[in-house]
Amino acid sequence: MIFVLLFVVVCFLAYSNGANDNFKGVATLFGSGTTNYSRAINWATLTTFLGSVTAIFLASSLVKNFSGKGLVPDALIQTPEFAVSIALGAGITVFLATKIGMPISTTHSLVGGLFGSGIVAVGSAFNFSLLGSTFIMPLILSPLMATVASMVAYLLFRRLRVFFGVNKQMCICIGQEYVPIVNNLNKVNPVADSITSYKSINIDKEQNCIERYQGAFLGLNAQKLLDVAHFLSAGVVSFARGLNDTPKLVGLLIVINSLSIEWGMVALAFAMAIGGLLNAKKVGETVSKKITPMNHGQGFTANLITGLLVTTASIHGLPVSTTHVSVGSIFGIGSVTKKSDIKVIRNIVLSWILTLPIAALISAIVFSLLSYVF
Repeated sequence: MIFVLLFVVVCFLAYSNGANDNFKGVATLFGSGTTNYSRAINWATLTTFLGSVTAIFLASSLVKNFSGKGLVPDALIQTPEFAVSIALGAGITVFLATKIGMPISTTHSLVGGLFGSGIVAVGSAFNFSLLGSTFIMPLILSPLMATVASMVAYLLFRRLRVFFGVNKQMCICIGQEYVPIVNNLNKVNPVADSITSYKSINIDKEQNCIERYQGAFLGLNAQKLLDVAHFLSAGVVSFARGLNDTPKLVGLLIVINSLSIEWGMVALAFAMAIGGLLNAKKVGETVSKKITPMNHGQGFTANLITGLLVTTASIHGLPVSTTHVSVGSIFGIGSVTKKSDIKVIRNIVLSWILTLPIAALISAIVFSLLSYVF
C-alpha cells in the first residue's frame, strides 16, 4: 500500500512540476510575439519529454543526489515514508504556487522536503554541510550567473547586429478603417444602420507594437534566421529542463525495487507533460509577459543563456533550478533595457524565499503522520 501511495504522490509532484515549469522554456517565444500560446506549449511539451527520456542515459548522478544519499543515514533512505513525505511536501508547495501564478523551483521544494523530513527523522545527524554545498549554493548562484550572462550576451549580440547592418523595424498601421454607424434614436437597443470608412493611423500600447529586424546575416534574412534560432533555443531550454528535473523526481522512486529507473522516468515524463498541457498558462503569463517586455532578439538571448547553463549543470550533476535560471536570464535582459517590472520581480523572489520553509513544514508534518500510522 505504501509503495502504491509513493508512486501516486511522485506522479502528482511530476504533474505539478510540469504545470509550473514546462512553459518557462518557451516563455520568451510567447512573450516576444514569435508564436502563440498553443504552439509554444506544444513545442515545450515535446522537447521536455525528449529531455526526460534522454535523462535515462545522462543524468544518473542527479538520481543519486535527490534520493537523499549522504544527507541522512542510508537506512532512512530505504523507507518509503521518507520518500512520500518529501514528494508530498514538494508537490503541494509547487501546486499551490502554480494556482496563484508564481514560478517557483521544484528543486527548491525538493530541498525543503528533504530538510523537513530529515530533521524530524534524524535531528542533528542531518548532513547540513552537504546540503549547503551540493544543493543550496547552486540554487543561490544560478540566477545571479544567469542574470550577468544574459546581460553580457545581449550587449554582445546587439553590437554584432549593428556591425552586420541588421536594423530594427517598427510597423504602424495606416489605411482604411471600417466602423458601424449606430442609430442613436433607439436608446434602449441601438442598431448599426450602415458602415462607413475613413483613413486612420493606429497607435497602440508599446507591448503590442511589432518590432522586426530588417537586413541579412551571412546572406540569410535576419528575421527568419532569428525566429528559427529562437525556436531552437527554446527547445534546448525545455529539453534541458526535462534532462535536469526528471532524475530529481525519479530519485524518490528508487525504494520501489520492482520499478526500474527507466520506467519510472517514462511515467514521470508523461505526468509532467500532462501537467504542462493542462495547467501551465497562469505561470506562463507571469514569466513571459510580466517580468519585462521582450523583442525577438532579447527573447532568443535569454533562452540561449538559460539552455546553456541548465544543460551544463545537468551533465555535471548540479541541481540548479530551471526557474531561477530562466527568470534570471529574462531579468538580465530587462536590466539592460531598463524595462523590468521590479514589483513582479520582488514578488517572485519572495515566493522563492518562502518555498523552502513551506515545503519543509509540510514534509515534516507528513513524515510525522506517516511514522505514526506505519
